[in-house]
Amino acid sequence: MAPPTKPFVCQDIRFALKEGIARLRAAHVPSHTLAAELLLLHVLGRDRTWLYTHSEDSFDPGAAERYFALIARRAAGKPTQYLTGKQEFWGLDFEVTPAVLIPRPETEHVVEVALERLGLRGIKIDMATGASGPAALRVADVGTGSGCLAVTLAHELPHAEIFATDISAAALDVARRNAARCGVADRIYFVQGDLLEGFSLAPLATRQSLALSETERSLAFDLIVSNPPYLACDDAASLQREVREHEPQAALFGGATGIEIYARLTEQAAALLARRGILVVELGYGAADRVRQALQSQRHWTNISITNDLAGIPRVLAAERA
Repeated sequence: MAPPTKPFVCQDIRFALKEGIARLRAAHVPSHTLAAELLLLHVLGRDRTWLYTHSEDSFDPGAAERYFALIARRAAGKPTQYLTGKQEFWGLDFEVTPAVLIPRPETEHVVEVALERLGLRGIKIDMATGASGPAALRVADVGTGSGCLAVTLAHELPHAEIFATDISAAALDVARRNAARCGVADRIYFVQGDLLEGFSLAPLATRQSLALSETERSLAFDLIVSNPPYLACDDAASLQREVREHEPQAALFGGATGIEIYARLTEQAAALLARRGILVVELGYGAADRVRQALQSQRHWTNISITNDLAGIPRVLAAERA
């Protein structure tokens, strides 16, 4: 008869962390040390400073059970952010659920480029005179997901009125909660729909870009941003299992080649942007040249630029409505 299995005894917090790291390492989880630490902080409800100053404290058995249950789910492929229910973006804390794409650091470049392109239009107060800055901005975030772009821009542009769209009602619910938790819900309007189909101006073919009516000027956007689905459907097998099996496919895949969605998005944006209005979109790997060529062929755009991310990958395209 085999001897009975000894129950696992968690001696202290330091031991729990080491064991969690070891289990995730054995499961070949990327960034296993960080994942084990974040899950432990989540269970404890503490910050990193507390963790390393109380590492020898005893670990409550109930908390240990919850911690190692989360470790098992992470080892099985569930993303850490979906287990903790949160992800930081632009220094703000966002709720994330499996209904939304997990915000990535690369997407912060969309915010950086948008603010840079807005220039003085993005400043509410004239720093030299102290007078009020330009008129209120009208901004659209297309495919808002968690709301990370809409909420961040509302945070950075206190004179902006922001419209956040998404085809998913569940995603919009998450975005609404994030707007509320970050204190900007009063300036963000959430619209369910495909891209910008919920908005309309005079058809582009009948508009004169330098002669918009007063009504059209009040409805036109000054800035449109988007992190659209841009992965090719055929690339699914090459994705990490955390992404492929757990993140919403509608937020990941943009068609057979991954760039199909840009044609519709840029055409709609051209019809809805004011003169000198700015479009800023995140790009998929290898898409920069094809998307730039598509914009150039539409003849509605000027001042087109590509910005690389920290890895040197072309990540953000920006253009101005001619």
